[in-house]
Amino acid sequence: MSRKISEEQYRKTRSYRLARWLDGTKDPYVGEVEMRPQPVPKEENWRQRELRRKEKRDMLTHVYDIERNRELKAFRIAYQAVSVAFCLFLVLMLLIAVSYLPTIGHPENPANNEVSARYIENGLQETGSVNIVTGMILDYRAFDTLGESHVLFIATCTVLILLRLDGKKGRNARDVRVEDDSAHEPENDAVLQLVARILVPPIIIFGIYVILGGHLGPGGGFSGGAIIGAGLILFVNAFGFEKTERFFRASTYKKLSVTALGCYSLSKCYSFYTGANHIESVIPLGTPGAILSSGLILILNICVGIVVAGTMYTFYAMFRKGGY
Repeated sequence: MSRKISEEQYRKTRSYRLARWLDGTKDPYVGEVEMRPQPVPKEENWRQRELRRKEKRDMLTHVYDIERNRELKAFRIAYQAVSVAFCLFLVLMLLIAVSYLPTIGHPENPANNEVSARYIENGLQETGSVNIVTGMILDYRAFDTLGESHVLFIATCTVLILLRLDGKKGRNARDVRVEDDSAHEPENDAVLQLVARILVPPIIIFGIYVILGGHLGPGGGFSGGAIIGAGLILFVNAFGFEKTERFFRASTYKKLSVTALGCYSLSKCYSFYTGANHIESVIPLGTPGAILSSGLILILNICVGIVVAGTMYTFYAMFRKGGY
């Protein structure tokens, strides 16, 4: 049978100290380690504050004093001399390059060589595109256009990495975006929303028309994609990111861009392979002037338009809020 002990004896037992340590009522370091009280900081009076400000002003004046600071004066002189020398060198190089240009009207000028003549004379027959510019960009120079589309995608990825808005501890990134949205965008702007309801659908439809008709007339993926991107930017300015995210999110852009670039790459790889090996393509050019013609140019225009539209909207969203 256990014997009851006094309160003073119980406080000296290990079980009592363990219980206090577990429930947090006892700090194990208080009274157990060597501690030295910190001096109470003294509040500076106005004379000391003015003296510190004067010392700071004197230091800045000495550093940026061109007349007395020899190092800064020498740097300014050297900087101006190098700038003038670089400009003179650039002008000299441009003048030398211009001196090698052929004379105007010479029959062997680049404007009169066989490349441009091939585009004009055989462009419709070889590409099926009534628009010679579209046939040149998406057929003769399709590899260069592929690189431009990838440059847009890589630039967007870089902006996503640099301006990404991450959620803080205890807060969701979506909550941060909503706060920024309400701080920067007008709420229930009746005039802007009415104008957006009227203009956004025709803008999107016109952009699609420009993309689909790029091989028949002026237009194409770049111009049509820019029009659709402008329509998306107008919509998000009128209704905010919350409504726009219902149909266009960051994941949507990534999926569409990767799919469009992959389709573009596979399509042109097939064209490059058949053309380099003089193999007849199974994809017909169709009837020039018809909407479903010009071989792969219509598909390539759609791919380029998707990439350009998504890139424009993503740039705006990232620079505006850091995410969407």
